[in-house]
Amino acid sequence: MEFDWLFINPIQLSGFSGSLYSIKDYYAIDPRMTDPPAGPPEDQLRRMISAARELGLRVMMDLVINHTAFDSPLLSAHPAWYKRGAGGKPVSPGTRDGDREVIWGDLIEIDNTADRDGLWRYWIALAEHYAALGIEGFRCDAAYKVPGELWRTLIGTIKRNRPAVTFFAESLGCPFEDTVRLAQSGFDFIFNSSKWWDFTAPWCLDQYRQTAPLVPSVSFAESHDTERLAAELSGDQAAVKMRYAFSALFSAGVMMPIGFEYGFRHRLHVVKTRAEDWEIPAWEICDFIAAVNRLKASRRVFNEEGALDAIELGNANLFAFVKWSRDGSERALIVINKDRWNIQTFSTQRAGQFMTGVRHVEDLSPDSKLEYSQDYRACSLKPSGIHVLWAA
Repeated sequence: MEFDWLFINPIQLSGFSGSLYSIKDYYAIDPRMTDPPAGPPEDQLRRMISAARELGLRVMMDLVINHTAFDSPLLSAHPAWYKRGAGGKPVSPGTRDGDREVIWGDLIEIDNTADRDGLWRYWIALAEHYAALGIEGFRCDAAYKVPGELWRTLIGTIKRNRPAVTFFAESLGCPFEDTVRLAQSGFDFIFNSSKWWDFTAPWCLDQYRQTAPLVPSVSFAESHDTERLAAELSGDQAAVKMRYAFSALFSAGVMMPIGFEYGFRHRLHVVKTRAEDWEIPAWEICDFIAAVNRLKASRRVFNEEGALDAIELGNANLFAFVKWSRDGSERALIVINKDRWNIQTFSTQRAGQFMTGVRHVEDLSPDSKLEYSQDYRACSLKPSGIHVLWAA
């Protein structure tokens, strides 16, 4: 499908709850991830990374340094590394879900402002350990909860010897000032919230314009933390394809969880999901995803986050925007039919503003080309259609 990264959730030994994100021992591979007769776990990891590289894939893993499992030996070995509440009891992290506060009792929070020398050296050694095993990327969980100076120190130290190692900040839901702080802390990418956009409200383009000058981002139509898109859209394959194509073309990076290509509907779970949960495919859109990813790789404008401007096409059922390469040498017009049930049309004259000053235009639409009326005065898009015109 033309991806160039393989992202794996935490593979270290989990604590009592069994959650992948409740890490008990950072230096032990969880037995659920290994094949006992196949040799030492780290050797198995090296072989997996080597096999991925032969397929053109770099391997990225989660780096979780803002909390541990409540039963981690680090709690007794380094009690000063943890946040404390009433009576000196370790604090469990939480979040708000609407009007309800959710507390993750299987976790306890790290205080990354304490013992900066010993604790920070521990995290740097941890990242270096996995980088030495062949990991080339780290998705840093809840990165905004970790001091920016720690990230600058950790990222700078790792990149000093391994400049190709790439750091991705998981930053969804954090205030904009925290995103700015992460951008200034050495991260190569952040994740954006375009998955939840309705193509109408202004917030998504506003966020893009705020963050694009600072750090490139990664979009996704679905993640391991969300419902399956095929279930959300009631099995509407065309709408699923459109959301993936938009994600790929909107930002510099795109992410897709396993099973998306087959229309899987059961949500991934960091505690319960097992290999036997593999579903009978509802469809197979691997070729489409590959076509979108090839399109993305073929043009500079889709791998950068330059200026982005919405265009009015005179049809409220359509959303269109022009995206520019950072140097202004390329532009792309992307037109989306938000209507999942009806063909929608727009005037070619309306789209003419995109053509000003261009020498060359190509229709690079990944699924089908734009359809024109006999007099070429109008274009039509099928339900959930997405079309791409590139110009230079």
